[in-house]
Amino acid sequence: MRGTSTIPGAVQFIDRLGTCGCKYLILTNNPLYTPGDLAHRLKVSGLNVPDTRIFTSALATAQFLNWQKPKGKAFVIGESGLTSAIHGIGYIITDLQPDYVVLGETFAYNLEMITRAIRLIADGAKFIATNPDPSGPSEGGLVPACGAMAALIEKASGVAPFFIGKPNPLLMRMALNYLDAHSENTVMVGDRMDTDVIAGIMTGMETILVLTGVTHRGDVDRYPFQPTYVYESVESIIPCKTRK
Repeated sequence: MRGTSTIPGAVQFIDRLGTCGCKYLILTNNPLYTPGDLAHRLKVSGLNVPDTRIFTSALATAQFLNWQKPKGKAFVIGESGLTSAIHGIGYIITDLQPDYVVLGETFAYNLEMITRAIRLIADGAKFIATNPDPSGPSEGGLVPACGAMAALIEKASGVAPFFIGKPNPLLMRMALNYLDAHSENTVMVGDRMDTDVIAGIMTGMETILVLTGVTHRGDVDRYPFQPTYVYESVESIIPCKTRK
């Protein structure tokens, strides 16, 4: 997707995955929506992806919090995709002595909430962020993302966040476990060298970079790591033929 528009060939690509019998997971750093919300939005755009095939950085963040401190408290900046996931693990969302400050993404960042987050972190709350993306694509061009706001909070508080989303291998391992798959038999497809491709490489996967997002062909050689394959779009990917 780019904003609300489907990438050309995306519908056919998803259909080919089904025809090929490939297990797949839509793995997104976007914590704004629940899997059910995302499945509906994709369906409206023509992509028939069940919510069970969608795994978000918000779900991974909630799972991490539950591992670290079950039944804890968190001050959360984010939308329903994040707050519902955190409530779902039995956490209390509060600004009164929280164990964690959890930063996601929102449609309108509030300076008062950002200031409160900075003060809570300075007072000892642990700082977690859903994803490190500084920006993302939309129909109108680049928009700021979680990583940009996390940098502001870090600068003001002096405390760096722990990012859960790509390229953290933790998220990739969660996704592999969810699929009951092994990295040697899995290919990571994405449109960013600095999150998608490196995440796949660090988890031992083959990787496919598609040039329909933030990373352009001229950017690829600047990185010390390289994707296994580069395609203009998912439209060009034939799943059964990507393995060497």
